[in-house]
Order: sequence, then structure tokens, then C-alpha cells
Amino acid sequence: MADVKTAPVEASSSYTAMLDTLPSHLRVFVREQDYARYSAKDHAAWRVLLRMLTKQLSASAHPVYLEGMEKTGITLNRIPTIEGMNEKLAALGWAAVVVDGFIPPAIFMEFQARRILPIAQDMRSTEHLLYTPAPDIVHEAAGHAPFIVDSDYAEFLQQFGEVGMKALATQQDHAVYEAIRHLSIVKEMGGASGDDIRDAEQALQQCLAAKEKPSEAALLSRLHWWTVEYGLVGTPQDYRLFGAGLLSSLGESRNCLDDERVKKRVLTVDSIATDYDITSEQPQLFVAASCRHLSQVLYQFSEGMAFRRGGLAALEKAIDAGVVCTAQYNSGLQVSGKISTVCADAMGNPIYLSTEGETQLSYGHSQLLGHGIDRHPQGFGSPIGRIQNLTQSLANYSVDELAEHGIRRGESVTLKYVSGITVSGRLEHIERRDHKNILLSFSQCRVVDANGDVLFSPEWGHYDLAVGDVIESVFGGAADRSQFPLYRHLAVEPTPVPGNHVVDTSVEALYNTLNQWHWQGGFSKRDIRDLIRILQDHPQEWLARCDLLQLVGTEHSVAMGLSNALQTFTQGSDQVSQCVHAFLKQVNDSTAGRGE
Repeated sequence: MADVKTAPVEASSSYTAMLDTLPSHLRVFVREQDYARYSAKDHAAWRVLLRMLTKQLSASAHPVYLEGMEKTGITLNRIPTIEGMNEKLAALGWAAVVVDGFIPPAIFMEFQARRILPIAQDMRSTEHLLYTPAPDIVHEAAGHAPFIVDSDYAEFLQQFGEVGMKALATQQDHAVYEAIRHLSIVKEMGGASGDDIRDAEQALQQCLAAKEKPSEAALLSRLHWWTVEYGLVGTPQDYRLFGAGLLSSLGESRNCLDDERVKKRVLTVDSIATDYDITSEQPQLFVAASCRHLSQVLYQFSEGMAFRRGGLAALEKAIDAGVVCTAQYNSGLQVSGKISTVCADAMGNPIYLSTEGETQLSYGHSQLLGHGIDRHPQGFGSPIGRIQNLTQSLANYSVDELAEHGIRRGESVTLKYVSGITVSGRLEHIERRDHKNILLSFSQCRVVDANGDVLFSPEWGHYDLAVGDVIESVFGGAADRSQFPLYRHLAVEPTPVPGNHVVDTSVEALYNTLNQWHWQGGFSKRDIRDLIRILQDHPQEWLARCDLLQLVGTEHSVAMGLSNALQTFTQGSDQVSQCVHAFLKQVNDSTAGRGE
């Protein structure tokens, strides 16, 4: 039997060129697809599952699904290569990159905003063929990619990324992400004990229980779950599946069609009030009228987010988050750090903000020269509002007009704000962008509030004054993430190596032969008889029997023997038993459909 295991696939020049365009904080999450890492059994597992899924979903999935498989480089006979997917995706204005399992939600969203699909490269083990909580190439490629061919859906997905990367997350959100990642690794890891799984589940539940009011990011993750992952389209009475979680789960894509067991509700923004459990099937699903409807619900949600509203409430959300966020003045200046304090007047207008710890100043999401975290390691503080007796915003004056009001570089300047805050010092520099003043830098500066309390003292060093009347936007993370990355240290817990790497060389040869027949054809009746004899020496290889039966069909002389052998695997309650039972049911239904 020939060994036809595919050789390693080196990254193409186009893939490498695309990676070179990514900012450094995204590139660190990208991996090269080690195609040689997939065993012959991995390819058989992909083939058996994908053929079962596409057959089952032919009537229940949105019609775009089957069309999209071909147009995005998803083949049924073998695990796709990232290069093959990108050749197809390029025609749609998208791309794909390989990542290692779960990546932080904000990073995932930023990839999506750039029209890039993050694809986890691992193939689920045969013990978890029906469902795995760990991201794998079945879910990421065959689940997410096909609907990119629908332009409305592709636009929705990109918009979701743009909104998602601005959502305010919390320290607790990060803890939940780490707990989910750990649970998925433990569940997919071969040899994990029941105690290990229970400990990981308990750790996740403790994180979830510790949450009080859900953050913007947590609420947005619910909307993502009920649309991108588990969405339906149509009406509650007549719907089709499009969510990637459904399309990659043989069991749940079937069970969700039971309207008594799984309630169907019209999708509105109120779906964010419904939480979800990644470890069990969903008791309800939401139905969108169309892909445009998805975008409308997303827009309605985003209208209440801090990045659109700004002001005091948005700043207070950032303080509650306790992580790096960005406050953007209406001049365009962006202050990124842990916002610790905001002072407001009696009308609720912010008049002063402070950060603690490392802080970055940016404009247009690009860090200002000399104003990174090394310049502001301990924090930053600045007034917000209008200057007394100036008829327009300080940002809008030219340098000559500023001089006419006594605001000259190299001279002592006093700025009295309408709020009562006073800034006095020697003006050293005026930073301008797009014909606007965005930052004034002082030496020997003193800043006091209306009560005379000191906000900044000369002995503390140079003072940088942010220019702007209002905070027009507050969003999660830093403005220039390449210079101030949210995740400087990647998760130290690696995802498990795929579980189908058999040590028994005779078993590997068995699957290599099946791959050769599927990929190249040319097998004879004698070849099949020889393979059947080998299968008798490996009674545990149920997957090989499924794969062979898919290949030869139910009318072949060996079909009955294969079916009978597979029946012995249907007696348990684990995923293998459920998978074999579902496989045989499809075979029997297909035979009955032909009147046999």
C-alpha cells in the first residue's frame, strides 16, 4: 500500500506578503500551517465528517452554504490548505490566516475588521468528531468561510469586527477568555481525567459567577454567538441555518430543527439579554430575516456603545473596566491608558480626566512621536472644555491667531477654562495635525481646579495639555495597538496536538490507502478485499469502515459487512457511538430514499 501522505506545504509568497502587511501586534498570533502535522487519519476524519455534514445540511442550511464551500476553497476529500483557501478568498476581497486555537476576542475582531478569517489549524480528534469546544479547522474553515460569498453577510462580518475591536472589555472578560481557552484544551486533550475536566469547568463557572453587570464586550459576544455562531435566517416557522457553530456540529445542526426542543425567536437587539453555555446545546436560537437585518441589529447595538456616545457615561464605563481604554477628544487627540479619574461639572460634563500607569497619546490611531508609554509611564491628566473668552475651540486657532491671544511658544501662558481649571506655565511646543492644535507642551507648569486644588505641580516635570472641548468617543484598547499592544504576552498554555496521530504504522498505512483511493482513484475489487482483511486486524477502526463505505456505496458487496461491523460501535453514549449511529442512519435513509 503506497504512502500518499501529503508533503509539508510551505507558505506561498502571496501569503507571506499578506502577513507582512499586518501590524506587529496581530502578526504574533499568526502561525504557518504545518500540513505534514495532519495524519492520514485526520484527512479521513475530515472527509467522513464533511460528507455527513454537507449531506445533512443540504436541506437545512442556507443555500449559500454549499455554493460557498467550493468558492472558498473548502474541499470534501481532504483538509484544506490555507494557500488554497486564500486563492479563492482573494476573489471575494478576503483572506485567511492560521492561528493557534482560541485567540483573544479583541484580536479576533480586529482580524475580522480587516477582512481576514482566523483559522485554527488543528483537526478535532475522532473521539470528538461530533463536537469539540476547541476551535478547529472544521469549525473555522467549513463553518465560517462559506457565507463570505454573500456580499451582505461579508459586509456584516467586517462591520462586526470594526465594532467588536472597539468594545469596552474588563479584567473579568479576560479571565473568562482564559478559562474558556483552558477548558477547551483540557476537553480536547487526549488522556484528560474526569477530575481535570471538572476542575476546568468549575474554574469557568467561578469566572462567570464573579461577573456583575456584563461589559460591552460581553454583550457583544452574546450577539456574535446568536448570529455568527448560532444564527438562523428566515422566520421562526421557516428558517435555514447559517451560524458556524451549527454548520460544524453534526449533532446540534440536526437537533436544533426540533422546534419543541429548541425554541425559535425573532432576532432583535434584545438577544443580548440571553447568555449562552459553550458546553451544551442551546435551548433557543434567534432568526434573522436576512443578512441586511443582521447589520441593522448590529448597528442598533453599536449606537449605545461608548465609542459612539462619548461623554461622562462612556468615561465612567472605562473606569469600571479597569483596563487600557482610549478617550478621544473632539480635536482628534487620543489618550490611551487605564482611565482612573474623571471630574465633571454640575451638568454632568467631563472637565478633567486622569489615567494611571502607562499611557499613550495618538492621533488617527498613530502614536505621536515622543508620546508613548516611555514618556508617560505613570499616567496622564488633562482638562476638557473651552477656554474663557475664546469664541471657538482652542483646537481651531492658527498659530498666528493663538499669538494674538497671548498664546506664544517660548513665553509664559495662562489658560483659564470655563470650568474654573487654570493651566499656567511656559509654552514649549504646539502639536498640530490637519490644521488643528491637539497638544500643548509646557515647562514649569501648574494646574489647579476651581477650588485651588493642585492637579499638576512644576516639580513633576513637563506637562502635556490635551486640546479639546469634549470627549467624543471612548473605546477599548489603545489607539495605536502596534506601539501599545493589549496582549504583550501570548497564552503560555499551548493547544493540544491533534488526537489522530496514530503510532501504529499499519493503521497509518490503512488510512493512507483510503486517502489514495479518494484522491487518486484506481482501486480494484481485489484491493478492497485486501483492505477488508486488514480491517479485521483492526476492529477498533470504525472511522476507516465509515470512510470505505462512503467510498464504495451501499450497493457494493462489502457494504453489508461494513454496516454490521459498525453496528457494534452504536451501543454506548459517547460521541463515537453517536457519530456512528448518525452515519448509519444517513446510510439507511439514503438507501430507503432509493426504494431499496
